[in-house]
Amino acid sequence: MNRMVAYEKALNTWKRWVESSVDTDKTKIFFQGVSPDHVNPREWGDDANSKSCLGETEPVKGTQYPGGSHPAEVVLERVLRKMSKPVHLLNITRLSQLRKDSHPSAYGFSGHRGMDCTHWCVPGVPDTWNQLLFAALFQGS
Repeated sequence: MNRMVAYEKALNTWKRWVESSVDTDKTKIFFQGVSPDHVNPREWGDDANSKSCLGETEPVKGTQYPGGSHPAEVVLERVLRKMSKPVHLLNITRLSQLRKDSHPSAYGFSGHRGMDCTHWCVPGVPDTWNQLLFAALFQGS
């Protein structure tokens, strides 16, 4: 099964549960956006000979990610638009896309065995996610 199709099915299952089970008078609903990977250097304008973000030491310049929206981000936003209950999206995708230099790729697995774009160890990226959550929790208080 295509991963994006599976992701959308899962999100729609979650959406139905939220719509039928969550009392938004008592509960705020938060959804952390998509944590992107960096597997295609052409997305950030790098040399076509590179194969990943391995060895990257600087973030992408500017505020826009040259490769555009992450496919899972598009799916998530489509599902959230159809929801009747308010969901606060902690939209971490673009700011995380800009940090191609922040994966622990070469530091895990008892030495380097491949890229690990699913974890973020370098200070900054997950700290910013936490600050966004903190601000959202106390917004309007």
